Amino acid sequence: MQAITSPVSTKPNRVTLWANLISVYILWGSTYLFIHFMTEQMPPLYMVSVRYLIAGVILYSYARVSGTPNPTLAEWKSSGIIGILLLAVANGCLSLGIQYIPSGMAALMGGLLPVYLLSLNWISFGKKRPSNLALAGLAIGLLGIYLLVKPDKLQGTGGVDAKLIGVGLVAAGNFAWAIGTLLTPRLSLPSGTISSGIQMIIGGLVLMPISLALEPVSLFSIFDAPGKAIGSMIYLVIFGSIIGFSSYSWLARNATPQLLSTYAFVNPVVAMLLGTTFAGEVFSSQSFVGAVVALVGVVLITLGRK
Repeated sequence: MQAITSPVSTKPNRVTLWANLISVYILWGSTYLFIHFMTEQMPPLYMVSVRYLIAGVILYSYARVSGTPNPTLAEWKSSGIIGILLLAVANGCLSLGIQYIPSGMAALMGGLLPVYLLSLNWISFGKKRPSNLALAGLAIGLLGIYLLVKPDKLQGTGGVDAKLIGVGLVAAGNFAWAIGTLLTPRLSLPSGTISSGIQMIIGGLVLMPISLALEPVSLFSIFDAPGKAIGSMIYLVIFGSIIGFSSYSWLARNATPQLLSTYAFVNPVVAMLLGTTFAGEVFSSQSFVGAVVALVGVVLITLGRK
């Protein structure tokens, strides 16, 4: 993978494209549950910062040892911008939001991401109107997400005000994620692996001082974390960050916004299945119908991506 300075004009290998897409579908669908486990007894911003610092150092070191040249200052700046948007802001907001609303509702709100992606790409970034089929798929997918996790059936950890805070945080995170995604192919970035590593390092470095200032932690509080939080963080480092985020970064460079946005419909399906299996959540017949409807939306958006 070479550094990208403009939107990709050639078609990527279909096997590589779908391998990365399935990775994002499944692995990122599981991250809602593990973020919840990771932050049950530990401050969210601190744990997210440690997660990305560890994953970023691993990816960056691997890239350098395998012969990837040291990025230029301009590439560090570009990668840093993406890292701040995608990891510090978007994932920081998500991890905070899950403290106020159930992970199922956070997954539901992830279904709004295609609205940001397609709208921003239409209005500002690409000046390109999505096809009618893609717009129809978007509408059907959003309906499926609503049926999958009906908001009035969810109980948050606080009152109405707490839920509004959680919803606002997750919505702000989705907006930052959409901007970062659409900026990615428009910036001069180094090769994929080292770029992902830089983004995680910068994202973690931005979050750490914020955590130390706002949360009851010290730099070495990770050594006091319970085993469940550590195990969840290790899972998120390997599967959510190193594998999943690297796949997403590749897709942001090589896939259309319509196709890329489909993961936001599949992730809640995976999240609900895992919640049912491992967290005792009830997966009703309505939720099953919602999952099927959401997948129909994915198919339509995929077919209409051109």
